[in-house]
Amino acid sequence: MSISKFKKKYKHISTYKKIDLIIKEKLKVIFKNQIKILEFGVDKGISTALFLEFCEDLNGSLYSVDTIDYSNHFNNSKWKFLKCRDDDYATINKNVDFPVDIIFLDTEHTPNHVEKIFYHYFDKLKKGGIFIIDDISWLPYQKNKKRNNEWIENNNKQTFLKILDIANSNEENIKLEFIFLYSGLAIITKINNKLNSPKKINSREYSPKNILRKLIKNK
Repeated sequence: MSISKFKKKYKHISTYKKIDLIIKEKLKVIFKNQIKILEFGVDKGISTALFLEFCEDLNGSLYSVDTIDYSNHFNNSKWKFLKCRDDDYATINKNVDFPVDIIFLDTEHTPNHVEKIFYHYFDKLKKGGIFIIDDISWLPYQKNKKRNNEWIENNNKQTFLKILDIANSNEENIKLEFIFLYSGLAIITKINNKLNSPKKINSREYSPKNILRKLIKNK
């Protein structure tokens, strides 16, 4: 199927809307020519179609990785599909021309997996490059919301907190932004090549002083 047909078919889908927004409002402002994008997770090909169109505009290259064979989605010289896991490092290193400008992660959304993939591929991202992590918002999955799902609600919140822990120890190495449109995105810009281990945020929410303040306020 052509890119235009993919876009027409899926333009009403939330994934399309948020990726299209990021490309138009952020990526097109930053990147001007010959970009390289590494995409983890293809499925219907919604993000793939949008990234591929972006690569066509900027004479770039898109590498897409998934465990299911989606190689028949597109026939395009700017696109290379790899049938493997996102942590099959040997296969990916062999087939991707690193470093890349953009990495998009939309495979397994558990906090430990997101951390593992982010830390492994951070070195393979150009300085000034962007790492995008999908599905970081738990808000649409709360009880009585349209997407009501307790497991996804809890998982996405834990992934969100994990990303905050990473940012907490890397204030000089990365710039972190969140978008809470639909299921959300984390947008991480690489400032330095160094990356420290995550550091838990020491919340004072349950400190004796804060508990006392709440008790007095609720009297």
